[in-house]
Amino acid sequence: MAIDFTKRTESDGGPSFHPYDHPAAGWGAAKSVTEFMIAQEREPIIGTRAILKMNHENGGFDCPGCAWPDSLKGIHLDICENGIKHVTWEMTHKRVDREFFAAHTVTELSGWSDHDLENQGRLTEPMSYDPDTDRYLPISWDEAFELVGRALRELDDPNRAAFYTSGRLGNEATFLYQLMARELGTNNLPDCSNMCHEASGRALQASLGTGKGTCDLADWETTDALFIMGVNAASNAPRMLTALAEADRRGAQIVHINPLIEAGSRRTIIPHEFLQMATFHATPTGTLNLQTRIGGDFAVIRGIAKAVLEQSKTDPKALDHRFIELHTTGFEAYRAKLEATSWAEIEEQSALTETELRRAAKIYREADRSIISWCLGVTQHEHGVDTIREIVNLLLLRGNLGREGAGPSPVRGHSNVQGNRTCGIDHRPQPQFLDRLAEVCGIDPPRAHGLDTVATIEAMHAGKVTVFVGMGGNFALAAPDTAYTSEALRRCALTVQVSTKLNRSHLVHGARAVILPCLGRTERDEQRAGLQQTSVEDAMAMVHLSKGMKKPASPHLLSEPAIIAGVAKAALPRTNTPWDHYVDDYDRIRDTMAEVIDGFEDFNRRVRLPLGFRIKQPARELVFLTPSGRAEFSTADLPDLTPAPGTLTLATMRSHDQWNTTIYSHDDRYRGIKNLRTLVLMNPDDMRDRNLKLFDEVDITSIARNGTTRTVHRYKAIPYDIPQGCAAGYMPELNVLCAIGDYSTQSDQPIMKNVNVTIERSG
Repeated sequence: MAIDFTKRTESDGGPSFHPYDHPAAGWGAAKSVTEFMIAQEREPIIGTRAILKMNHENGGFDCPGCAWPDSLKGIHLDICENGIKHVTWEMTHKRVDREFFAAHTVTELSGWSDHDLENQGRLTEPMSYDPDTDRYLPISWDEAFELVGRALRELDDPNRAAFYTSGRLGNEATFLYQLMARELGTNNLPDCSNMCHEASGRALQASLGTGKGTCDLADWETTDALFIMGVNAASNAPRMLTALAEADRRGAQIVHINPLIEAGSRRTIIPHEFLQMATFHATPTGTLNLQTRIGGDFAVIRGIAKAVLEQSKTDPKALDHRFIELHTTGFEAYRAKLEATSWAEIEEQSALTETELRRAAKIYREADRSIISWCLGVTQHEHGVDTIREIVNLLLLRGNLGREGAGPSPVRGHSNVQGNRTCGIDHRPQPQFLDRLAEVCGIDPPRAHGLDTVATIEAMHAGKVTVFVGMGGNFALAAPDTAYTSEALRRCALTVQVSTKLNRSHLVHGARAVILPCLGRTERDEQRAGLQQTSVEDAMAMVHLSKGMKKPASPHLLSEPAIIAGVAKAALPRTNTPWDHYVDDYDRIRDTMAEVIDGFEDFNRRVRLPLGFRIKQPARELVFLTPSGRAEFSTADLPDLTPAPGTLTLATMRSHDQWNTTIYSHDDRYRGIKNLRTLVLMNPDDMRDRNLKLFDEVDITSIARNGTTRTVHRYKAIPYDIPQGCAAGYMPELNVLCAIGDYSTQSDQPIMKNVNVTIERSG
């Protein structure tokens, strides 16, 4: 059944659009949170308790939303609007139990909106799909484990199974998950990083020998200049607003580079700053906005670098010659590339003027220490790896690495997505990791690379992968080419979803399907050794503990480690791995992780320190694990981003009232949009060229590399401040337009921020 994203409830009003000109956060966020907790979720008490427990140094739980680090200053209200909504949504009193499934067929539920599906509440017990009645029926945990274990045991090749994870999985469960997959004999461990920050890891590894950024929150608090690229901070990493406001107050310069001028790039009122709230005093969060075309970030950074290089001819301090000589290789080739790239080409590909770029270069040159930070607006392009390597090039020119207040700083989206990769969720594992895993855990892990997310979808579609296990997330909606992905999932013999709430992926299933409900991060995890804690890694490589506070939504829920152990024991009847021993006490998992994973030595002691510990990164100490032993300049050509006549470049994005595929409402406060998600933001000149006015209905057709097309119908056009030739709309609704074959040849990521489309008035 096709998903009807335009379906609305009778209580919905008509759409409206009024440009937002208020500060980010502040009283608007407070009002929105209050309305959400009281009017929608009717959970004012547990919502307030969550505020008092979330992101606390001792005894609290880590926000299951974004990966922004916890405050170094012990702020007890280190929270944000989306974080409060996220935990209130998880802690809801609503339940999806056996009576609910008895009352609704899968076919009926498939016609519901995604908001309505998740809004039914928490899953309460294991369920198995019955094709005869088209319903999910209750199943015991032992029966569920045996069903899944038998399917895995009977595979003629372990590579016919794939084990996906979202960023919500804690480090301990992550380690057990990859251990199970590798003991089974496969490296098919696709994850959400394959769709978001794969380009970051590959670029940083090539340039610096590390897959992570080198900055921590202390660097953000001491830097002289911040360059924020492809990030909608107020919605995607709202606690970053505190760092931006503090940077402005101490005189740091803040440059935002993005096709949209977002609310978080202008000014904010931080809710835990009570005087500012009481006086409505807003703090600037930006010095300069560079409104580049979609994908033009590469050209922007090259323009800044070119200006700095030109300035060095008369200003000997513009470049850090000593740093370049001692710690880098390839500078002369990069210098030649900068000189050969004309300003005309840079202006064309960035959609900015030389004057604007020189202004940004002046900020960079005059800052003693600079940080460059980026998110999916940079990574989800064909040239994402080249762009990030160019970011590193610019940092190297002035020695902005290996010292306080300087370096590359990617903004990871989900709270433990970086920890997932650190702890073994990697379809291309390093040999050293596998060697340690074999030695410590006594297994023979496979050495061949496994499948990433796109390759897994293609393999399911071709019948080569027949068992799909999803550990968290909503794979059917998060993945590209929604129709193709749905068809691929339906071709599986078995799909397994470990989840907290009902979502689309439970309805787009294989011949057999099982829902395994798990504890949420806010809930108490009691095992034989007592109350357990799990660890997570934030976007700046800090690892700390999280402890749930709330009674579980159902007595039949299991923790993620317990679910993984149950499946593993059923799938591996001759296993020597002490699965029950691990689940009884998560300290035992951490002891094993300490022996396997570099940087996790003395894990149990260090993770209990105030704020946890930071994983050591050689590049931060100017030790580069590259072939040359130095930081490596790159010399890629600028890509041609000019859209073909009659076409536009479309980027998918999240609304403000949304977290990944979870949609809290049809509003997008910071963009001034209410009661509408099936929309496209367009430059007013592009609308005039097509004789379109506000809310006119349009059909959006994408043109894939192989010439195939995909169309969504009757979306509403909105004139917006976006560069000409560009358009934007929401995921997951518009994921359908990104063809499965349209992924970056550099990172294998779907190019969801660079979709070639035509837009025409609906017939």
